[in-house]
Amino acid sequence: MIRKFGRKKGQRVAFMKGLAHNLITKESIDTTVARAKSMRPMVERLVSVAKKQHLAGFRSLLAKLPKASAEKLFYEIAPRYKERKGGYLRITKKAITRKRDNASLATIEFVK
Repeated sequence: MIRKFGRKKGQRVAFMKGLAHNLITKESIDTTVARAKSMRPMVERLVSVAKKQHLAGFRSLLAKLPKASAEKLFYEIAPRYKERKGGYLRITKKAITRKRDNASLATIEFVK
């Protein structure tokens, strides 16, 4: 199921690209549960592409992410998971909710 987040397709793609960029650069972010659940499959596919360490894979990362996060994913994060078959991200729900709209919050982070 695709979550639309009240945005048109182009805006939604840019939104997810920005979330993925923040997650890769910081390696752990706090966001809503819905955003974390929709971001996880996208980022895990990108890690799987980066694990192969091919030039074509790096170029496809550059097409989907900003240069800084594509380089960090390809050179630093993906080699950590060389032996792992999947499940590179962990979503941990928080007990608190956001005050203004009562949205449930979660932390999404790379598994160590």
